[in-house]
Amino acid sequence: MTDRPVRCSDAEREQTTKVLNNAAGEGRLSLAEVEERVTTVYSAQYRHELDAVVADLPTPAARASWQPLLLLAGHQLVTEFGTASARRKLAVGMLLMIAVAMMVFLAAHGFADGGHHFEHH
Repeated sequence: MTDRPVRCSDAEREQTTKVLNNAAGEGRLSLAEVEERVTTVYSAQYRHELDAVVADLPTPAARASWQPLLLLAGHQLVTEFGTASARRKLAVGMLLMIAVAMMVFLAAHGFADGGHHFEHH
């Protein structure tokens, strides 16, 4: 029985691109290599073509939850708000509102509970 190639989706292309960008951020790939591989990703038709683009990269580790980082940032803002002058309280209050809005956004998109993970086949 022969395995038939499976077409890749736009979402899989995006996930592969994220893996490449993360690898560049870790110093595993140069910008030129990322550019070359991203071109291959967007011209790929099948999953095995995507797999070949990231075959020499380590499988991304499961991401830690965003919750500890968000709680630490919130704690820092509240502490700063309590010790700030009236003028700084306005600025810190605005930062606090932005932080809350970001937490709502992250929670709504699944980042606060671990987010989505990419597994290449």
